[in-house]
Amino acid sequence: MGYSFGRDDVVFLGSAAGVAALAEVDRLELTPATHLHDLERVRREFGARSGALVETVRLRRRAAAKLVDPGWWLFTDDALQQATPTLVARHRADRLSGRTVHDVTCSIGAELIELARVCPSVLGSDLDDVRLSMAAHNLAESRNVLLAKADALVPCSTGTVVIADPARRADGRRTHDPAKLQPPLPDLLAAYPGRDLAVKCAPGLDFDRLDWSGEIEIVSLDGAVREACLWSAGLSEPGVTRRATVLTSRGGSVAYTDADPDEIPDQPPGEWLIDPDGAIVRAGLVRHYAAKHGLWQLDPNIAYLTGNSVPDGVRGFRIVDRLELREKTLRRELARRDCGSLEILIRGLDIDPDTLRKRLKLRGTNPYTLVLTRISRTAAAFLCTT
Repeated sequence: MGYSFGRDDVVFLGSAAGVAALAEVDRLELTPATHLHDLERVRREFGARSGALVETVRLRRRAAAKLVDPGWWLFTDDALQQATPTLVARHRADRLSGRTVHDVTCSIGAELIELARVCPSVLGSDLDDVRLSMAAHNLAESRNVLLAKADALVPCSTGTVVIADPARRADGRRTHDPAKLQPPLPDLLAAYPGRDLAVKCAPGLDFDRLDWSGEIEIVSLDGAVREACLWSAGLSEPGVTRRATVLTSRGGSVAYTDADPDEIPDQPPGEWLIDPDGAIVRAGLVRHYAAKHGLWQLDPNIAYLTGNSVPDGVRGFRIVDRLELREKTLRRELARRDCGSLEILIRGLDIDPDTLRKRLKLRGTNPYTLVLTRISRTAAAFLCTT
């Protein structure tokens, strides 16, 4: 658990004295090796404010990997964990550009600051006084944002697009049950009937438990699946119920939907294997992605794709050989090829890659990738280079 901030902490941290104190603390390493010495120094100089100062500096350093320019922001540990990465929030804001938007679970304002750049008027509300105070600090330069204390389940705006980000933990543990989110997702949806609604969710949420007629978008950033977002029908393209959006920190964005063609050939493996981005897999759009890039599946129930070329910007694995999936065979072939490092990718088989790698007793110098999967009911092993 992190430091428990109070509103008086927020007032101090936002004052001239607080800003100067944070700058002083930020000069310290605050690493495990220097922890005791640094903490003693901060306590000696700032007394009762030391906890808030040290925690804020630590959180800002962590936030730099997630948020763009968080240098003056205030956070709680939980709020930072749940905050939407800037590039993901920016993508959602772009879809809502020009609309008036109400974020009913605004927390410390990670969504609001992106909405404020493209929307004429933005309302943020939350029940947590400390987070609202932090949001006011974080958005001090955004003149088109209004903040209010309000329950997300009690509508307090009209004519706005409503966005929400229910907390994903129940009883201290992450949950995939929509009814155990805070606020519960079914209650949240019921509170805004007929409204344009966007709800951020965990990508692993069990969407089969929801009666959702709009779009479910899965978003990845730099290859890591970040979130799902439920878009009501009024915010979706006609005919689209599933979308995968692939973002990169370089500013790239590619989307695939279930309205795209999904006809692909049934052919033997080509020259390359491709492991699609996780957003594409979780959105159930592997065939649509394959059709767009001239690829096909090794097996209709497995996400690995194959083809004779690799889509731009995607990592591919050139097939060197197809081997029998037996340890003795693999060990012999890898030794013959002087394999010293081996990346092992697995789909559709219950094999632990680390255990297998140790049993293969690699002693060479050449790097390879081993792709283990099944085709129909038969296990298959593909030795590849990248």
